[in-house]
Amino acid sequence: MIQRETYLRQLQLLKDVQLIKVVTGLRRSGKSTLLEQFRQELLNVGIPGKCTQTYNLENPDYSGFDDWKKFYDHIKRKLVSNTMNYVFLDEIQMIDNFERLLDGLHLLKNTDVYVTGSNAYLLSGELATILTGRSIAINMYPFSFAEYVEYLGITNANEINLADYIQTGGLPQALELKKIDFNSYVNYLNGLLTTIIEKDIKTRNKIYNDKSFNDVTRFLADSIGSSVSSNSIAKAFKNLKVEIDDKTITRYISVLNDSFVFYPVQRFDIKGKNILKTNGKQYIADTGFRNVLLGRTQLQDTGHLLENIVYFELLRRGNTVWIGKSNKNEIDFVVKNKQGYIQYYQVTVSMRDENTRNRELAALNSIKDHNPKTIISLDPEEPVYDGIVCRNAIKWLLEK
Repeated sequence: MIQRETYLRQLQLLKDVQLIKVVTGLRRSGKSTLLEQFRQELLNVGIPGKCTQTYNLENPDYSGFDDWKKFYDHIKRKLVSNTMNYVFLDEIQMIDNFERLLDGLHLLKNTDVYVTGSNAYLLSGELATILTGRSIAINMYPFSFAEYVEYLGITNANEINLADYIQTGGLPQALELKKIDFNSYVNYLNGLLTTIIEKDIKTRNKIYNDKSFNDVTRFLADSIGSSVSSNSIAKAFKNLKVEIDDKTITRYISVLNDSFVFYPVQRFDIKGKNILKTNGKQYIADTGFRNVLLGRTQLQDTGHLLENIVYFELLRRGNTVWIGKSNKNEIDFVVKNKQGYIQYYQVTVSMRDENTRNRELAALNSIKDHNPKTIISLDPEEPVYDGIVCRNAIKWLLEK
């Protein structure tokens, strides 16, 4: 087990703030472990154990608390008076009318509430509706490359380690199984993906055409780093003699986004300073899923895979991220950091080829403002071209 420092810092900053903290993200990305790590931190700084309450509501020991009021009364009886109490609720969806339970706890002035839930019940859109003004989401992702390196005890990480990370992905249990047996790792990822698709997506969204849904899922996995739209996907399928209308595809993409399998990125017109509604991109939450979906065990499409890794690293660092358009040039990422400043990023496997170098520099040079511009590649050298900084991907990913 490693400390998920990025997320722990967020919880530390929000400690005692009168909002329900809801940890969201892909199944098995470590949400339950994060709450336990944070609870342990509280104990380490002197918070008495009796001032914390932890409930994994999938545990049969709590099956008697299926009624929200009964559970609320139980928690309230155990609260310590005249001090702050910390309540951790894992898989909150097991409680009927859980929103009423959370409302009640939120009204108690001496109670700080932390929640996780299965994506089958607690999707980000639903949370925003149910807990408007009373909650804040902490978005959790699989291991970053830095966490992957720490988890495996790698020193002096190199390009081979990065290639392994891109192939394997960053789900903690998957990495543990890969240490034991590669087939067990593949079976785990297949099983997890099946659980998400069958239980979290198809059942709750009444999707009955398995083949068309699976076709769209694989198409998105194969198209990371490329502009996609419902219309373009429908046309691509039509050319293959497969009929799926664009409205159905839009619905499929929406539920895949809600379950955190794919993340949508909108296009930003740098010159016009506005967000465009067309030609966005989709990135997959875990590259291990992509390899399972497409049957790939070797590193392929390195440029797009590296772009996928960079996108999620930018999110982990607290940025807002778009893909960019500057006149006719494509900018991989337009980034607004936590202080509100804009930066631009290009991602490429190597800058050594003259044509590639000219293309990447031309795209960034077409932007006429003076915000920082960075190119991330696998090249070990880190030159600067008229203010455009080149960074080695491994060094950049491992930065604190």
